[in-house]
This record gives sequence, structure tokens and C-alpha cells, in this order.
Amino acid sequence: MAVGLLIAVVVASIAIGARDIPAGQVWHGLFHYTGTDNDVVVRELRLPRTLLGLLVGAALGMAGAAMQALTRNPLADPGLLGVNAGAAAAVVSAISFFGVSSTTGYVWWALGGAAAVAVLVYAVGGTRSATPVRLALAGTAVTALLQGWTSAVELTDHAALDRMRFWQVGSLAAADMATVRQVAPFLAAGTLLALGSARALNAVALGDDTARALGARLARTRGLVMLAVTLLCGAATAACGPIVFVGLMVPHVVRGITGPDMRWILPYTAVLSPVLLLGADVLGRLVARPAELQVGIVTAVLGGPVFIALVRRRRMAEL
Repeated sequence: MAVGLLIAVVVASIAIGARDIPAGQVWHGLFHYTGTDNDVVVRELRLPRTLLGLLVGAALGMAGAAMQALTRNPLADPGLLGVNAGAAAAVVSAISFFGVSSTTGYVWWALGGAAAVAVLVYAVGGTRSATPVRLALAGTAVTALLQGWTSAVELTDHAALDRMRFWQVGSLAAADMATVRQVAPFLAAGTLLALGSARALNAVALGDDTARALGARLARTRGLVMLAVTLLCGAATAACGPIVFVGLMVPHVVRGITGPDMRWILPYTAVLSPVLLLGADVLGRLVARPAELQVGIVTAVLGGPVFIALVRRRRMAEL
């Protein structure tokens, strides 16, 4: 069923937009390209956008699930380590001080900023003695510092503010195959690390003492999961800007389907998170035709009420 939903939303993402394209012409544009207007829209515009949505959605969902398991905090999201803040601070600095203006430039600066902040948070959190609480506190402190820096640069440099506004909202509209190719290796590496850590995360969820008794190496597991989250969330944020609620909400839904086993949660999340992201992207195109709402706005509007409903349902179940 999850795969069926994903296929349906992928087809909708390619077919629906400012101008709808019939399914037959979508097929023609994908597999029998002859350069017609519809072929160009399908192959050059909507296919890269859909592929990037698939990759980014899966990355944000898995990063959120991994963070929630690592910190044993159901409200944790991929930005808890400061990855989003590091990416934003790096991009605004690149725009203001180095004149970077291309999407390609944003990707590499954002990846570098995300990686640097993850290393800093891990160092502040105590490296081998790091605990979920220390990592969360370190991430919160670094995030506050970097958000202050980003705001200061934007307030003093109006050109940087103008260029950052679209990126910070979170959008798939500027997607192209070059961006997909740039971020795909990082997302693939992060996915492999996250999936490879699933068994260890199951042990971590039982508490540090129990995890050690089961043979889990906590420092190694936390380091690998932090690296996976940095690759996944850093690359996704670099490509599209910070998109909220996907990594926070989808793992909650998946746990209701699979139970607490991370070996099932991560694959299911990788399938259902793109369903949410691409569905929100399609909805954003429909509600504001012929213009569109950025996907980051739509996920925020949809995610807030849905997440409140999930929290209330869990609270009622506990009572």
C-alpha cells in the first residue's frame, strides 16, 4: 500500500501543475522524447523536481526517525543537531561575503556548514561521553547562536536577505538534474549508514545500560548516526532549504504501522515521507494556480494540525 501511494503521488507530481498534462503525454515525455512543449515540461522541469522530492523526502524522514531513536525523544527532528541552522548560516555567509548566487553554490556551502556544525555539536556534547541529553543541549545552543548570526547578516545586507528568502522557505521549484546528481551520493551514503545502524538503534532505545549489556557500542553508534543525519538532512536542506515537519511527523505515523523496530521504521519512513513531501508540493501548485505555494509552507500548514492530532491521540491512549 505504501509503495502504491508513492507511485500515485509521483505520477501526480509529474502530471499536475500550472498546466495539467495527460498521462499519455507524460509517458511520451519520459520515454519517447521528441522535444514538444509537453515533453520539455515533463523531462526538463517536472521529472527533476519529482526525483529531488523523492530523495529529499526519504532523507528527511529517515533523519527524523534516526534522531528520535538516538535521543529517545519522540519530539526530536533532524534540526535538533543544528544541521539546518548550520546550512542556513553557511549559505547566508556565502551570499553576503563571497557573492555566491547559484543553486550549485548554495548546495556546497550548505553541506559544508551542516557538516561543520555536526562536528561542533558532537565535540561540545562530549564526543565519546556524549549522551542524548548533552547532544540535544549542544545542538540547541549552537542553533540559537547560528540563528542569531543568520539574522544579523540578513538585517545588515538586504541583497542577502532577498536571495535567502526563497531558499529559507523550502522549495522544490528550482530543482534540476544537476542538483539531483550533486546531492544523490550524500543521500545514498546517509541512507546506508542509517539502515546499517537500525539494529544498534533498537538497543539504544532500551537505555544506555541495557544497550551496553546487549553489546552495543554507544559512542560508535552515536557517531555513525550523527554522520548519517548530517549527510541526509544536510544534503536535503542544501538542495531545497529547510523543510519542517516531514522528519518529525512521518516517523510517528510509521510507528503506528510497524511498531518500534527500527529495521522496519526506516524503510517505511523512506517510502511514506516522499508521499507527504510530493503530495504537499502538488497541493501547493493546485491552491495557487497559476502560481504556487512553496512546499515548505504547505508542510508547515498541514503538519501543525496533524501533529497536534497525533499527540492528542497518543495522550488519550496513555490515559
